[in-house]
Amino acid sequence: MADTSRDNGSAALAIGSEISRGAVQILRGYTGRGATKSRTVINQDTLTIILADPLTKGERSLVMVGEQEQVFQTRRKDQHLMREELVHLVEGLTERRVEAFFSDNHIEPDYGVEFFLLEPLTGVDESR
Repeated sequence: MADTSRDNGSAALAIGSEISRGAVQILRGYTGRGATKSRTVINQDTLTIILADPLTKGERSLVMVGEQEQVFQTRRKDQHLMREELVHLVEGLTERRVEAFFSDNHIEPDYGVEFFLLEPLTGVDESR
């Protein structure tokens, strides 16, 4: 695979688009609804998926009655369940091992983020 940390060309964009689509599909599979927008940002040793508007109608209803913590707890459980599939998606498309995975949500505005720390590339000048 091309070095996506320095390749701003079509290959990196295609990988990012595939990862975004795959993440939305995985989210939909677990919650019944995917995000309305997603974007993947790939840097040298990190990959971030930003999900816009991922909350379900039920989760939004809970937020409206002050149950944000319940929404966060449910999302943390969903993210734990989705972890293996998300890591597999990223590793398969980037051809790099994921060393660490972090996931979090924000209510207002409604965003989610999936963050992956990738195994460092070998032979890359780290001083850049």
